[in-house]
Amino acid sequence: MTSLSDAQQPPLTADYYSKTCPRFHQVVQTIVVPKQSSTPTTAAATLRLFFHDCMVGGCDASVLIASNAFNKAERDQDINESLAGDGFDVVTRVKMALEIECPGVVSCADILALATRDLILQTGGPHYEIKFGRKDGLESRASNVEGKLGRANMTINDIIPIFESHKYTHREMVALMGGGHTIGFAHCKEFQSRLFGPKPDPSVHPKLAERLKAMCANSSEDPTLSAFLDPISAGNFDNMIFKNILNGLGVLGTDQAMASDPRTRPFVEEYARDQVLFFHDFARAMEKTSVYKVKTGDQGEVRRKCDAFNNHPQGKSV
Repeated sequence: MTSLSDAQQPPLTADYYSKTCPRFHQVVQTIVVPKQSSTPTTAAATLRLFFHDCMVGGCDASVLIASNAFNKAERDQDINESLAGDGFDVVTRVKMALEIECPGVVSCADILALATRDLILQTGGPHYEIKFGRKDGLESRASNVEGKLGRANMTINDIIPIFESHKYTHREMVALMGGGHTIGFAHCKEFQSRLFGPKPDPSVHPKLAERLKAMCANSSEDPTLSAFLDPISAGNFDNMIFKNILNGLGVLGTDQAMASDPRTRPFVEEYARDQVLFFHDFARAMEKTSVYKVKTGDQGEVRRKCDAFNNHPQGKSV
């Protein structure tokens, strides 16, 4: 059977599940609210998972696929190995609940999109519109990841072209990085070269350097050690991250660099002054992200389990 052209694929809609799974939103809420309350890193983990999914081939839940003997999936590319389990866990729990409520109806991609938005709201962030009807992708390959996502050790000169390749403006990039990091955390290995050298980074505030060195002292024995990226108001979605980096309190080198590069500093200064503006711009950037290269209609499937394709161990052949 021939596939519909992209132009004929059905659009995403706000009421996509109104008849087929009317309690979709309520079911998501019943899972994400207690999960975030009991495990406060869930929101940051889920937001990062969502972004890492969307930037590699579109928002199609391909990052959730587990590797197997036939295929090394996206989540096992090195940059994704630090994705926290809480994000995967909350999506799995929602999927299980929805398979009882309305089996075979709600895609993992739509679950991830809505759970992310609801968790941002729960931590004090802005509301933004989410439309539904995404299908789950039929491919997940580790080899597709490289070059699509920024790394903590990159310079701003490296990061900007990556965001530009996804059609983001510099303003949108700063809003998304700040939003992802205001409630985010990073493992010590992502920033310890700034502390311990071989050439320690002089832009790290001395008091922050002391604190991070103490936190990461045993990271070679325990690679799970991590630090919040906003050391002042870690659990709150707010604009403190921008105030921090203007004061030399950026944990990641890429965050700190946004305060010094002339292409990004003006937006850092604006957002540090005006949380309402930051929330507005972040919300618009998330709406844009949430529809990036989505699959609809016959371009994908609704997975029965989020970590496995329905009938094809490798996904589609390429």
